[in-house]
Amino acid sequence: MNDLNDEYRDRGIKKWAGFYLSEHTATQEKLTNEKKKFNPQKKKMDSQEIASVINEAVLKNKSIAIQIEAVDQNGYYKDDVVGLVIGGDELGIYVDDTKVDFDEIRNIQFIRLKKWTNLTDENEMEG
Repeated sequence: MNDLNDEYRDRGIKKWAGFYLSEHTATQEKLTNEKKKFNPQKKKMDSQEIASVINEAVLKNKSIAIQIEAVDQNGYYKDDVVGLVIGGDELGIYVDDTKVDFDEIRNIQFIRLKKWTNLTDENEMEG
């Protein structure tokens, strides 16, 4: 007489290969998209150009995007620091809650931020 255990053969780990948590697949997708993302190098601005944009941003309460003069381990530029200039000191400025030293700024531009009524569009660069 066959025992019940003799009839059933467990496939072990193979049966779990197709089961991934949604968090895991979302994380994998995010990492893949980050690898595809590329921030191009923008024109290096001199200190007078940078000061001029900062002054206008402060006086006219305009949003700016700053490309920092630093690259990641793959040689890519990080995302721009985006927002309003809310203050500063002798070393740099505060863009929203991020401190940016003057000597870190590669490029600075005015931007128009997305309107809440147009959420599918990307931020648009001015000028």
